[in-house]
Amino acid sequence: MEVKSSKVAIVGAGSVGATLAYNLSLKGAVTEIALIDSNREKAEAEILDIKQGASMGRPVKIEATGYDACRDSGIAIITAGARQRPGESRVDLMERNVGIVKGIVHSIKDAGFQGILLIITNPVDVLTWVAFTESGFPASRIIGSGTTLDSARLREYVARRCRVNPQNIHGYVLGEHGDTSFPAWSLLTIGGIHFDEFCPICGACNDQDDFKKNAAEDVRRTAYKIIEAKGSTCYAIGQAASLIVEAIVRDERRILPISTARTDFGGIAKTAFSFPTIVGREGVVQVLKFPLDPEEEKLLLTSARFVAENIARAGY
Repeated sequence: MEVKSSKVAIVGAGSVGATLAYNLSLKGAVTEIALIDSNREKAEAEILDIKQGASMGRPVKIEATGYDACRDSGIAIITAGARQRPGESRVDLMERNVGIVKGIVHSIKDAGFQGILLIITNPVDVLTWVAFTESGFPASRIIGSGTTLDSARLREYVARRCRVNPQNIHGYVLGEHGDTSFPAWSLLTIGGIHFDEFCPICGACNDQDDFKKNAAEDVRRTAYKIIEAKGSTCYAIGQAASLIVEAIVRDERRILPISTARTDFGGIAKTAFSFPTIVGREGVVQVLKFPLDPEEEKLLLTSARFVAENIARAGY
């Protein structure tokens, strides 16, 4: 069966999966969406809700179905899993979600899937490795959403404080999608001007080091604040995931901080973390290689080791 590059299968009709389906339908980024969930009635209700606005948007075929829909899908997206509870870290979810994602990966593979696997479920870095191991696919076909959302949060914080449009800010949060992540200030530019050089021009803060510390803390804690107040995050991660989908479907070769499986990094044989990566129709086109400043190199290695420890704790 021919693979349809513009067809996606989303496993999980919860808040993230449904929001992602809605985002993709609004953008017209894909032509077909298959929504798969153990609660078929819930999936059908989400689709009906999305379809109600079809006459005001772009034509997209969307239906609730089973894993057989993965057979000709270009991308299969895993959003299913246990929710992160208030006060619970992403790693705390690991024990519950490893088994769930393992089963889903095998169901997708058994359907004859030959496309790109996109992992959204947390802890996303550990589960990216689980998907890589259980699927047997090359690492280029396994993508974790990684710090794509964290990086967007960083740009939003800097934009808000510096009073500029976030689209003029280019920068990344690297490492684990979690508490060991860090903003790579050596890479951040505003309107093409390095952050350290922009600060005297901007004059929005008195202490640059304090600004960086607060920004890093804001990026790490934002998700916890949202979960404590409303139970889950869905809108921004839905947008981040749709950005990755668009990069693949349209072969944009967009540079994104996605999570990829690494079999040899700094002496670590099993890890996964985010680093600027060219993403296109083949999935991972190229993980970019360039030096960070010495302190950032240490932070990246620490983060990679932390993920490796959790991968081992998960039995891989």
